Amino acid sequence: MSHKTPRITDVARLAGVSTATVSRALSKPETVANSTRDAVLAAARESGYRVNLSARNLRRQRTGAIVILVPDLGNPFFSRILSGIEEGLAKADLNMLVVDTRQARVKPQMVTNYLHASRADGIIALDGSLPDGVLSATLSDTDSPPIIFACEWTPSDRFPSVRVDNERGARLAIAHLADLGHRSIGMVRGPQANVLTGARSAGAEAELSDRGLVLDATHVFDGDFSIESGANAARLWRDLPQRPTAMFCQSDQMALGFISELARHGLSTPRDVSVVGFDDIDIARRFIPALTTVHQPRTALGLAAAEILIRRVEARDDQSSEPSILEVELIARDSTRAFEG
Repeated sequence: MSHKTPRITDVARLAGVSTATVSRALSKPETVANSTRDAVLAAARESGYRVNLSARNLRRQRTGAIVILVPDLGNPFFSRILSGIEEGLAKADLNMLVVDTRQARVKPQMVTNYLHASRADGIIALDGSLPDGVLSATLSDTDSPPIIFACEWTPSDRFPSVRVDNERGARLAIAHLADLGHRSIGMVRGPQANVLTGARSAGAEAELSDRGLVLDATHVFDGDFSIESGANAARLWRDLPQRPTAMFCQSDQMALGFISELARHGLSTPRDVSVVGFDDIDIARRFIPALTTVHQPRTALGLAAAEILIRRVEARDDQSSEPSILEVELIARDSTRAFEG
């Protein structure tokens, strides 16, 4: 070729189609036949042509970026969700900008700044504690990018979301312990105002009630989904005059903190207490003992959130706010055993 940088005309010539067809095949592949799309992609690879994303986004009046609002980037739970989101966005040539909403430097106004189409094409929020008043303005503002919640959701539940069946997951955890013969079951909850805490607590209490079991208020400890709050719950459990023989921790991090703190004091899981977590983070199966937990399909959750958002960004989806609910499963490992009292 006579010029250094391949052009769209080079792709068209190699593929035997018009430049307009090349443009459609690269920007809206669903509008052309599969054979045409494959020919264009092959020609693009052969010529070394690269789509000018900046120019394309300018023509579309888009930024090419999706903002991900995460409550705690240090929490390993979010890693696979982010991986799933990135996988989904890559299919639409969208970049990902991650913002940690819990850092001291992040003020409500900074979140508000992203709620405008000039800053982002869309937002995926993993933080259900975002100010509802700020978010509500986006429902009537045509200049605001679409918002999808993943994992968590707002108390008003007015925005589309992708999440797992948290109540059923908690029921599975309690059912597993009850089936092992445990009748005194305690719980380490998440933050009181958190929607996950509410759903998981409701599921656990419903399963206990269905089995004729009573949740002793002194066997319920407040946490914040962190390892340290699980360790603190273990210290409180240790000091009880009558300890529950099994514990349901509403996150894996709290479960691991609970187990490790007991080990520091010579107490063993599951010999002294059976423990079930929730999430199935990567370390759960490698921990000693390997953690029995409720598995969330985190990568699939992130991918589903990205796909829903892309459809909204491209105006190929309705405006329904009905949540997409993914299934969970109980993974039984070494941190639980049959009651032998």
